[in-house]
Amino acid sequence: MGAILLTGGLGFVGSHTGVELIKEGYDVIIVDNLSNSDMKTLDNIEKIAGKRPRFYEEDLCQEEGLEKVFLENKIESVIHFAGYKAVGESREKPLLYYKNNVLPALMLLEQMQKHGVKKFVFSSSAAVYGPDNDAPYTEDMPTGNCTNPYGKCKRIVEEICQDLSVAAPDMTFIILRYFNPTGAHESGLLGETFKSLPNSLMSYICKVALGECRYLSIFGNDYPTPDGTGIRDYVHVLDLATGHIKGLEYADKNRGCHIFNLGRGKAYSVLDLIKVFEQVNGIQIPYLFEARRPGDLALAYADCKKAKEVLGWVAEKDIESMCKDSWHWARTKWDIL
Repeated sequence: MGAILLTGGLGFVGSHTGVELIKEGYDVIIVDNLSNSDMKTLDNIEKIAGKRPRFYEEDLCQEEGLEKVFLENKIESVIHFAGYKAVGESREKPLLYYKNNVLPALMLLEQMQKHGVKKFVFSSSAAVYGPDNDAPYTEDMPTGNCTNPYGKCKRIVEEICQDLSVAAPDMTFIILRYFNPTGAHESGLLGETFKSLPNSLMSYICKVALGECRYLSIFGNDYPTPDGTGIRDYVHVLDLATGHIKGLEYADKNRGCHIFNLGRGKAYSVLDLIKVFEQVNGIQIPYLFEARRPGDLALAYADCKKAKEVLGWVAEKDIESMCKDSWHWARTKWDIL
């Protein structure tokens, strides 16, 4: 069996997936340029999984370095996590996002074709559904009218995969659309890291809990929802990691391009999440309401029936676990990073 290449494998979802793959007996190789990750994450993957993945510090846009990875290893499948993920930043710096979230996928797919690698799992996003669809979102809904460059980049790469699946029918493409990854490894050794501002609600809540921010800004309390705040589908990062393994298993026996939602299919408002965090962890989170942000939706959550029926995947961890594990990570991460 060949190795599994994880691009961006020291990132949030990538590092957790690497751990679960190693536990399942896979040979894991990680490529990461460390732009928003830390080498100590590699040490912590080894501590948890009992084995250190091979690691290359390379930028996917640099052809020579990327090709070296393929030449030096027998790669069987690629899971592509690498990319920037801050929605707000993507509106401010669209060219940066198109360069760093689309071009690397092209370079990677070129190398796969050159070296005969047939299986590609892509880390996509619910952001591709845009504002024109009503929740719950199903995989057959129209996409493309995204409200930000981050979502547009994801949709462009999806289209590249779909086109290539026609041109190269011997290849398999598994597209996994995430819904708000959160939580952390229960050991406290892995979680979401960031070298600039955090871009997830849970990370901001943890910064407030740590005293690094005086309060949490909630953008909008006048949405047509029960409490006026936006409602989202949150899924534990370890459940997402399992989803990637299920995707790889499916790719072993199927060709073509296949799309799956990965979420819990349950919706929680911003205030719901704050209340659960406070109850589970025994800490108060002060907050202030601010104006809505452009492009934010009132309601977004997944229909995960296809992932259950086709992949045999169901998210098992509840919102309480997400809050507990995130806070455990937040309290311990400064000692290990």
